[in-house]
Amino acid sequence: MNKIAPIVFGLLLLAAVPSRAEVRFDGFVQGLFGGRLDQHNPTSTEETASETRLQLRMEDFGDRSEFFGRLDFLYDGTQDTNQYDWELREAYLKFRLGSNFDFKVGRQILTWGTGDLIFINDVFAKDYRSFFIGRDDQYLKAPQNAIRTEYYNSLGAFSVVWSPRFTPNRLPTGRRLSYYNPMSGEIVGTGTGPQYYFEPAIPPARFKNSELATRFQHQFGAFSFSAYFYRGFYKNPTGFDPNSMSPFFPRLNVYGTSLRGATMGGIVWLEGGYFDSRQDQAGDNPYVPNSSATGMVGFERQVATDLTVNGQWQVDYMTNYDKFKAQQPPGAYVRDEVKHLLTSRVTKQLNMETITLSGFVFYSPSDEDAYVRFSGEYKYTDNLTFMLGGNIFDGKHHSTDFGQFSLNDNIFVKLTYGY
Repeated sequence: MNKIAPIVFGLLLLAAVPSRAEVRFDGFVQGLFGGRLDQHNPTSTEETASETRLQLRMEDFGDRSEFFGRLDFLYDGTQDTNQYDWELREAYLKFRLGSNFDFKVGRQILTWGTGDLIFINDVFAKDYRSFFIGRDDQYLKAPQNAIRTEYYNSLGAFSVVWSPRFTPNRLPTGRRLSYYNPMSGEIVGTGTGPQYYFEPAIPPARFKNSELATRFQHQFGAFSFSAYFYRGFYKNPTGFDPNSMSPFFPRLNVYGTSLRGATMGGIVWLEGGYFDSRQDQAGDNPYVPNSSATGMVGFERQVATDLTVNGQWQVDYMTNYDKFKAQQPPGAYVRDEVKHLLTSRVTKQLNMETITLSGFVFYSPSDEDAYVRFSGEYKYTDNLTFMLGGNIFDGKHHSTDFGQFSLNDNIFVKLTYGY
C-alpha cells in the first residue's frame, strides 16, 4: 500500500470531524498462521499465512453526516517475505442532502445482491487471496475508491456507484497459493521458475474506463425486489491478447434482478443476471469470454436450536456455445454449455454461543470440482477469540474454477483480541 496512506487517513479525519466531536476508536490485534497440506504444491514456502495484524477503526456520527475510517497495519513473516505493510481499507464521508439524497464519498467496501458467497450482480472487487488462506470474512471484499449516491422516494431506493478507476479482483499469484496458468497448461507457483506469474495491465485511467453500477430497490410486503446494471470490465483477467501474449480485462455490462424475503419459516432468495461480453457479443473471438446468463435460488432456515442451514443452486448458460467449443484446442477440457453449482452452509453454536462451528461447501457436478471451507471458533471472552479452520480444494480438471487451486489445501489458526 502507498506509504502516504496513514497521512491521508489523518487528514480525512481532521477534515471530517467537527472540533468538538467525540471520536470513537476501536479495532483488533490478530495473529494468523497457516500451512499447506499438499507437498506437491509448486510454491516456494510451506506457509500460507504467518502474519500479525493491527486494525484501527475510528468513526464519528452527526445528525446529518458520518465519518468512518479503517486502517490495517500488517507484518508478514512468511518464509519468502518478512515485510511490513499497511492498507487504508475505508475512509469515507457520508452525508445527507435534503430528505431524499445520501452521499458516500471516499474509499469504501461495496456490496449488494442476495447470494451467500455467490456473486452475480455484486460486481465489486473481491480478495480471494485473503479468503483462501483464512483471513476474516470482511477481507473477502477489497476496497474501492468510489462515490455512492442513494435517492429515496415512495417508489423505492435508487443507488448509483461510480468508481473513477477500475478495481480488479485480487487473485492468487503463485507466491502463497498456486494456480492454473493456461499459457503453460499446468498449475504454477514460485517454485516453477521466474515466469510463474504475469501482472495483467489495468485499463488506463480514463473516464471511459471508469466503473458504473446502479441498483433500484422496492419492497413488496415481506419481499425486497432489486434491479441492477453495471458497466465496466470483467473483474478477472479472462481475456488474452495474442499480440502481446498477455492477459487483459475485457469490457463487460451486467443486467440483473433479485428477490429476497421471508417464507416457509426461513429466508428465500432468487437472483439472475446477463453478462454482456462487449468485446465478443457474437462469440467469434476465442480470446474473450462469451456472453452468459446466470441465475440462482437459495433458502436458509434454522432447523434446530442454534443450528442454521442454507442451500443454493446456480445455473450458468453460455451463449454461442457451439462457436466456443469449436475454438478450443484438441485435448483441452471444455466446460458444459450449462454449468451447475451447488452450495450449502451449516452453522452450529454451542456452549451458550461461545463456540461456533461452520462449514461451507461448493460443488459443481458439471465441472466436477469442489471447495470446502470450515472453521471452529471459541469466544474465550468478549474480547478474545480463537479459531481453527481450513480450506480444501478438489477438481478433476486443472482449468476449472476450483480445480485450478487443487494443490492449495491448507489449515490455519487465528487468535484475535478486540479492543
